[in-house]
Amino acid sequence: MSYRIPLIRPYINDRVKALVNEVLDSGYLTEGPVTTRFEQAVASYVHVNHALAFTSCTTGLETALRAIGVGSGDEVIVPDYTYPATAGAVKIVDAVPVIVDVDPETLLIDYRKMEEAITRNTKAVIPVSLFGNPLDFDRLRDVQDRFGVCIVEDAACALGSSFQNEKTGTLSDITVFSFHPRKFITTGEGGMVTTNNSNWAESMHRYKHFGMGRVTEREEVQFLSTGSNYKMSNILAAVGLAQMEAFEELLERRRSLAMRYLELLQGHPEVKIPRTTDKGFHSYQSFAVMVSERDKVMKQMREQGIEVQIGTYSLHQHPAFQGRGVRLRGQYSGSIRAFNETLVLPLYHTMTEEEQNEVVEKLIACVE
Repeated sequence: MSYRIPLIRPYINDRVKALVNEVLDSGYLTEGPVTTRFEQAVASYVHVNHALAFTSCTTGLETALRAIGVGSGDEVIVPDYTYPATAGAVKIVDAVPVIVDVDPETLLIDYRKMEEAITRNTKAVIPVSLFGNPLDFDRLRDVQDRFGVCIVEDAACALGSSFQNEKTGTLSDITVFSFHPRKFITTGEGGMVTTNNSNWAESMHRYKHFGMGRVTEREEVQFLSTGSNYKMSNILAAVGLAQMEAFEELLERRRSLAMRYLELLQGHPEVKIPRTTDKGFHSYQSFAVMVSERDKVMKQMREQGIEVQIGTYSLHQHPAFQGRGVRLRGQYSGSIRAFNETLVLPLYHTMTEEEQNEVVEKLIACVE
């Protein structure tokens, strides 16, 4: 279905098209120098030593877990309110997802319940910086210092966010971004892993190249059974690289529109806004609100030509996370509420004030 006001419009300008055409004309279509430039652009932006492009955020998460040694018998804590791939990556490496509730105000992982879920088998935590809302690293670093767990951040939505002026991408042991079309920097499909740990970076580079390690000027297959092809092509990287060149402009415009949403919706009794992390800078990959009868509101707005969407999923309610090999922890009141009430509104670089006014007017009419 085509909507008059879509949820997102990817930023595809003449520079994107020109750079893609340069790659096509070069004949070098697989991972190569343009992919390297894209990796360097992201690394430079977030101030991190290593950035590695992947086929998706999911394959990036999987490879990150392998790099830190997560495997059979290990436990990895994940929030219940997230896209299923967050916990799915844990299952792929044969570890156990331990699913905990989220904070009802920020919709991010409940740090207290995360801490309570740690056992001697806990190898890592995958907190999610949902919608672009940064994580509280005062809380996370305290837990890490006391328990020694690794932090692998699912920052699918959070490129451009920061905590205490430190950018997401350098705060966790390993951070994984997404470039799915719903993200405001997109490569169609793709992901990026960032870390300051050289050993982990080399391990991840090797894994995404069929298990091949670099030996002087040639390559050597070192781990045949522990490698795959998770490379990002030059073609997709060209799309992302051109958008990274305009990143600050895109982020500023997105935040300007988000601030205007906040102003227009402020104080409305039927529309609640999730709280931004204290000392955090929200990148607003998605602008989320919470309303009663969310599904009814969503249906009515779509019927009027405005594309709105649920936030994400409550994992424990799905059969895949109710069986063996998954550990459910406690009650999920925060996640259930988030799943039932969260509605994502349209937000894109070229959105006009008139379009935004209509979204708000229709939303208020629906909730009232």
